[in-house]
Amino acid sequence: MADQPAAPTLTVSLVMPRQREWPETIPASGWLKPWQEAIIASETGGLRITEVLVDVGSAVTKGQTLVRLSQDTVRADLRKQEAAVETAKASLAKARANADRARQLRPSGALSDEKIAERLTDEQTAIAGLESEMAALESQKIKLDQTTITAVDDGLVTSRTADLGAVVSTGTELFRLVRQQRVEWQAEVSAHYLASITEGLSVEIRGPGGRRIQGKVRLVGPSVSTGTGRVIVYVAFPADLESRVGLYVTGSIELQLSPALTVPETAIVFRDGITYVFAADKDDRVRRVRVETGRRKNDEVEIVSGIDQSAKIVAAGGAFLSDNALVSIAGER
Repeated sequence: MADQPAAPTLTVSLVMPRQREWPETIPASGWLKPWQEAIIASETGGLRITEVLVDVGSAVTKGQTLVRLSQDTVRADLRKQEAAVETAKASLAKARANADRARQLRPSGALSDEKIAERLTDEQTAIAGLESEMAALESQKIKLDQTTITAVDDGLVTSRTADLGAVVSTGTELFRLVRQQRVEWQAEVSAHYLASITEGLSVEIRGPGGRRIQGKVRLVGPSVSTGTGRVIVYVAFPADLESRVGLYVTGSIELQLSPALTVPETAIVFRDGITYVFAADKDDRVRRVRVETGRRKNDEVEIVSGIDQSAKIVAAGGAFLSDNALVSIAGER
């Protein structure tokens, strides 16, 4: 009986490598940190916290009330100072009246020069006394305002030490905010690349779940670590970036464009630590070709050596193929 023709191992689609212009990239890694932190602290002391209105993770706006302090003693001191101001006003009215009479009587000589000088001095003392009491009243009003602690900027609360019932001291830290909810990447880069990195270069990192996040170089650190030989590059991201501060991530900084021969990432096959693709010939058979890969971008991989642009490559499913396997061609592109 005649031999039956071999059946195809698999139905595959073929692709041809594409020539692209890809940026040279610099690998980097580092921590996601706040762009800037804002510390919310008490400006007055000796008062008890009566309300805590936000918690860690709360998004707040500038001027929003975060904490209220007890106002009882402050209001009592305010009323006392208002009374002191009224007393000072009465004293000034009396001193001014006496001074006016002294000025009127000066030409007649009815009052001695010493008595006139005394009354004029009393008037100036009363004026100064009223100004002092008014300043003290303004200070009490400021202290009353300080019993309501507000956000100094829009941001995200990342730390809270304010506890209900606690008595605060002046300068006690109550909250920390990530200003504008802006997170930046503090990437460590080898000092070898320092001359190539400038502000405004595009950056890509892999965020949580492998999500690609685009950013821009904001600042290149002014100094190189003597211990590691690396420099910090500060990368800014969109204000609405939803990433956790404190994550350690890897990424790359893009430099100038250069040619790249690319194939889909699904075409790459790894066996025994070696990288291959499967190339089809005219007889619908595929041969395993060892390749060297380079850059990766948007699910495509650069082929540095092993194939040229005329090759027809199995787009996916190479893991199920063997060298010289017969395949069915589903299509080419």
